[in-house]
Amino acid sequence: MQLQDKVCVVTGSGSGIGRATVLEMARRGAKVVVSDVNDEAGAKTATDVEAAGGQAIYVRADVCSRDAIEALMQAAVDRFGRLDVLHNNAGVHETDFTQETAVDTLSEAVWDRVMDINLKAVWRCACAAVPHMRKAGGGAIVNAGSTASFLGYPMSPAYTATKSAILGLTRCMAVDFAKDGIRANCYCPAAIDTPMVSKYWEAADDPELIKSMLVGSHLIPRLGRPEEVAKLVCFLASDDASFITGASYLIDGGSLAWRGSSA
Repeated sequence: MQLQDKVCVVTGSGSGIGRATVLEMARRGAKVVVSDVNDEAGAKTATDVEAAGGQAIYVRADVCSRDAIEALMQAAVDRFGRLDVLHNNAGVHETDFTQETAVDTLSEAVWDRVMDINLKAVWRCACAAVPHMRKAGGGAIVNAGSTASFLGYPMSPAYTATKSAILGLTRCMAVDFAKDGIRANCYCPAAIDTPMVSKYWEAADDPELIKSMLVGSHLIPRLGRPEEVAKLVCFLASDDASFITGASYLIDGGSLAWRGSSA
């Protein structure tokens, strides 16, 4: 199988794309470290992997804490003996903290919080993971971008800024870690059926309008499924993608092919 015996750390994997990726990685033979700040959701993801015959542990880790992240990576090595894959999945949107999310109404505190989780934590996790990957002889980093990496979204100045920056950071990781046999890539989804996306439109003045705009931009006229994104993440993490690094992959239902709307 594509990820047989690889040890994978997935941040924010109690729900959404992270949870789907953990389950898919385990199905492909990986040993998975589930990380989240929601202990109930994270532990359930790990339990579900084991119930299906896979190997997983849950480690609580706040991606805003360098000590917690270093402990997370060490826990992977202590339990499974190595570290091969880091999926930087944890992320937030302004609407997780406030409904005042326009450029000129967003508070500096919320701006800083989104930056810390969506961008700085990706760098922080890579810094902690790479020494272990070097010892393993190489590895793969897969970062979560967005169609917001390429477009400006309403109510999303900090989110859009972080996802734009992920593209550049991923390229820098690819350049700096190539000599160590470590690849770095990112994937950029459109509207996926996850709790984060539903919170985004539910916070709007007209939720149904925002939802229809998001889905209406897809040439494939529906929300994406977390399982579909998980398959792309697993490919980028696997040896099947051994000649791919520094790249970004759209998984957007054709949204950026035209960016019109059928709503």
